[in-house]
Formats: sequence, structure tokens, C-alpha cells
Amino acid sequence: MTQHRDALEQLNDQLSLREKLVVAHRSVSDQFPFIARIAIAIYDPETSLLKTYLHSSGEDNPLENYQALLDDAPSLKKILEKGLPRVVNNLLTFEDSNHEHAKRIGRQGYAASYTLPMFNEGQFIGFMFFNSYEEGVFTESVLSQIDLYGHIISLMVINELSAINTLKAAVKTAGSVTHYRDPETGSHLDRMSRYSRLIAKELAAKYDLDDTYIEHVFMFSPLHDIGKIGIPDNILLKPDSLDKAEKNIMKTHARKGRIMIDELLENFGLENIKYVDVLRNIAEFHHEAVNGTGYPTGKKGEDIPLEARIVAVADVFDALTSERSYKHAWDNKKAIKTLRQLSGEMLDRDCVDALLKNIEQVEQIQQQFSEDAYG
Repeated sequence: MTQHRDALEQLNDQLSLREKLVVAHRSVSDQFPFIARIAIAIYDPETSLLKTYLHSSGEDNPLENYQALLDDAPSLKKILEKGLPRVVNNLLTFEDSNHEHAKRIGRQGYAASYTLPMFNEGQFIGFMFFNSYEEGVFTESVLSQIDLYGHIISLMVINELSAINTLKAAVKTAGSVTHYRDPETGSHLDRMSRYSRLIAKELAAKYDLDDTYIEHVFMFSPLHDIGKIGIPDNILLKPDSLDKAEKNIMKTHARKGRIMIDELLENFGLENIKYVDVLRNIAEFHHEAVNGTGYPTGKKGEDIPLEARIVAVADVFDALTSERSYKHAWDNKKAIKTLRQLSGEMLDRDCVDALLKNIEQVEQIQQQFSEDAYG
């Protein structure tokens, strides 16, 4: 009997999706050493944005923290319309492109690429890219083998996103109870989650944040107030100001949220999702204040997890600019003034500055996810 070592046996280990992609890339490179990079971009159907998510090439990543409207990438849109992969064996054909993603790829020096659209049960979820510094390498014989790896990688991505979506669906189902009781609306969650992503993206260089972290902040931020399910109606729905005892009960929603998430993760067998601590931290610590006066633990400054500081700014800004039964919506100018006053005291200064540097994108989000008659 001949012993054989499985080239992909590490995929059986408890690895992050990024680590699994690196393992797959290593196996591909054993056969095709000219492949320098495998990258994933995922699609947000609500905004038509294509967002960089994952790559296997270490520091060799010309599209870090990049997003673009699919309509602004006609070559990729054409792939999607045809539903077929694209082979470019000489990227010089794109050297005159005015699109930022093509320029970045060109500056990196890639000479050839293979692009696969990814689908989950017919639903488009993103693109996978194989890049090479050598021209003319993607022959039919090569592609027939790379396709196998492409589908394996695609299944890994789908598996992780499906696990996250299962968690989000479970929380959303439970949260629907809160939705009928809580004055916060679905549009609020749409907006604040995208504000959170804007902030994280702006802070990426300073805090060395990769695309996967940024995307998880976006995906998990709508779950920040799940603990309100455990708050009694007479407090959650009270139209007047809460008294001291009621405020103390309301504050318990942060700890309750953490407990609920831990239970959901255990019940659905999702404890091993990468970045799940980002979710825990958002739920438990988004009401902490950088001066130590917040709750539930009174953490200060950088002791508060970054993702919680990010969500705090996004949540406060949208609360200020949203209509509620007990208040009128503030205009952006007044809300921005208040954010600046809170900066460095209640709210993280870097996070406030990051949001305000992107006020044009904030306004676009407000227009796209405005309140309607049903909230």
C-alpha cells in the first residue's frame, strides 16, 4: 500500500477562512507556481457595492479596503451578465482603463488574471480572482484544474457566509420581537451598520484593519441592541424620560445581549466563526464611554474594543438624526456639532473624525435608507 499525504488536509483543521484560503493557494502554487494571488470580493445587493473581502497573498494586496459600485466596473458586470468566467492573459489590454481597480491591479504588475463569478443556489455573491505576474499562463488545461480549486474555495466562502447569515437570521427572528416593541427601525440598522463600515474603513490604515474585519463589523453591528428583548415593555416603550431605577434596568440590555449571543452561538454550533468576539464586544460594550462613565463595566479609552467604539459613534449619530416618538430628527449640522462635543469624552475621537471625514457618503446612505411610513 502506498502512503499518500492529502495536500489539503489542513482544511480539516479549525482555521479561519483566510488561513484556509492560504492553504488552498499553497496547494494551487505547487502545481502552478505562477499564481501569485487569490482574492475574493463580495457583493452587497442592497447597495450594489462590490467590496474586497479576502486574499491569500500577504502584503501583496493592491485592493486593500476597496469598494466600488458594480455599475462602475463594466468588465466585471459583463462577467455577471454572461454568467461565465473571464480569462485575461495579457492585462496590458486594460492599461488604458479609467477605473480605479484596474489601475491598482496594473500598478501592482499583474500580467494575467482569471475571474470566476461566485453563486450560491443561483444567487450572485461575489467574484474570485486568480492573478499572475506572467502573461499567457491561463491555458485551457490549466483552467480545467484551477476551476476545481475555485469551486472548493467558493464553497468555503459560502459556508462561512452562510454560518454568519444563520446567526444573523436567528438573532433577527428573535429581534423581530424587539422590532415591534422598540422605537428603533430597520432603516436605523441599515444606516448605522453602513456608518460603522465607513468608520472602520477610514481607520484601516491607522489600526491595521483588514477587509475581513471591516466586513464583520458591518455584518455584526445591527445586532448591537439584541439585549433589549429582555427589557420590560413599560420601560422600553415609555414615552417620557426614564427615572433612575428604570435607567438602571435599561442598562442591563448590554449584558443581556452578550448572554443571548453566547447562547445563540452555542445552540447553533457557531462558536468557531472567525471574528465572533467582534459580535460579542459590539453587543456588550457599545455603551462604554472613553472617559470611563459608560456601562456595563466602565471601561476607558482603548480598553474598550475598537469595534464597540466604532458602533457607538455610528449608533449615536443615527439616533440624533432620526425621528423618534419622543423627539424630532436633528439635521446633520446639529448632530455633527454634538458629536464633536462628545469626541474624546463619551465617544472615541478617531471614530468621530473618521465618520465626519466621510460626510458625503453618510448623506448618500441617509438618502438610500431613509425612513418611510412604516419605518
